[in-house]
Amino acid sequence: MRNINLKNTYIQLPDKFFTRQIPETVPRPELVILNENLADFLGMEPEFLKSTEGVEILAGNQVPEGSYPISQAYAGHQFGHFTMLGDGRAVLLGEARGRDGQFYDIQLKGSGKTPFSRGGDGKAALGPMLREYIISEGMYGLKIPTTRSLSVCRTGESIIREEVLPGAVLVRAARSHIRVGTFEYAAAFLGESDVKKLADYTIKRHYPEVIESGHPYLEFLKAVVRNQAETVAKWLLVGFIHGVMNTDNMSVSGETIDYGPCAFMDVYDPETVFSSIDREGRYSYRKQPEIALWNLNRLAETLLPLLAEKERASLNLAQETVSEFWKDFQEVWMQGMRGKLGLFQPKEGDRGLIEQLLFLMKVYHADYTNTFLELTLEKEESSFFQNREVKAWKGLWEERVKQQNHSKEEIRKRMQENNPVIIPRNYLVEDALERAWRNGEIEHLKELVKALQNPFDYANISSKYTKTPENNKCYKTFCGT
Repeated sequence: MRNINLKNTYIQLPDKFFTRQIPETVPRPELVILNENLADFLGMEPEFLKSTEGVEILAGNQVPEGSYPISQAYAGHQFGHFTMLGDGRAVLLGEARGRDGQFYDIQLKGSGKTPFSRGGDGKAALGPMLREYIISEGMYGLKIPTTRSLSVCRTGESIIREEVLPGAVLVRAARSHIRVGTFEYAAAFLGESDVKKLADYTIKRHYPEVIESGHPYLEFLKAVVRNQAETVAKWLLVGFIHGVMNTDNMSVSGETIDYGPCAFMDVYDPETVFSSIDREGRYSYRKQPEIALWNLNRLAETLLPLLAEKERASLNLAQETVSEFWKDFQEVWMQGMRGKLGLFQPKEGDRGLIEQLLFLMKVYHADYTNTFLELTLEKEESSFFQNREVKAWKGLWEERVKQQNHSKEEIRKRMQENNPVIIPRNYLVEDALERAWRNGEIEHLKELVKALQNPFDYANISSKYTKTPENNKCYKTFCGT
């Protein structure tokens, strides 16, 4: 089928890792939104995708030539409890080559029942699929490793959740959909030889540079630890809360994946939780690095037979490798925080300066994003900056900034590169979704996405995107299933 060139290397793995799965057809497919920039990057002509034939593919009614559709098997620890899972409402069509030469999974989400649906209908509602589209593109704009959304189509079906909702199919692009839970599945239900086959495939696809290292499986684990540390540190730097950091939602490529009950923090509070299903605060803003480390330990356990011949040596190597997470995380986080404060070179006392600011932000309920934005703009107009302790802190910061051998323009530029003007604030996302799926007003959503794709655009600051909402602590997000 023209303009869609796919291959599927995942089927090189034993068939226990997947099941052949044709997407369910839908009655009245209708394109709601198309990511034309991403389509072009993936070598797909946007005009074709907007045609009747293209929409049939995006909605799952037609399978492109060269595609071998599958649903992937995986397991995972959900809120700490291990269970068998798999793609319960997703079909991987295949892989497209991006303009960077890398291959990207093209996956339909909401495409119907699979053997892994666990009693569900395999469908998706329009609101949650548009939500993933908005936030994943927002994360991409913020330069955070992420899966991306290619399109959302209405299906013409009614989906029964707490209420009757319009059905939809999302098309998602990812470097792959291999998760920590994929390795857990192989280790728990298949065996050592299949873990090795999965590791070999993953290394070849994502980390080919380690193949000739002499210790490819150990170097693979090191690379995943580094990538996850970097990704989670970048989450914290913009106030992002994933909401459901189960091991099946942790990609070994380091991309942010599965935008269900995620949200961005407005008022700074490390204990913030938005997810309706996280009643104990397991995946709060503050705990995200800790949980990432816990998940990486689960990955390391699956790789133990591959790391060394003797069990004790293998365990020591795994522990040493995973323990590097905190060093990697702190390095990225501190570098990012220095950038947000216009600091170039590390200096003793920087951590204390940063932590004091965060403490004051919590005490005085300051907006996380806007605090750094006001510092960048040199317009400390909010009530936060009128407090005596904050003024004292600002004096210390100004003194630290002056000690650098950099011009005022260089310092401002560094801050602008690290402090976004706009994030996918919850009230902005909810307003856009409400207009789109209830009223059919998609243009407002497109306008928001366009702004989110350029979050560091200081030449076009709009107050409608920077307002701090009231009563945001009552905000709740849901998984969409």
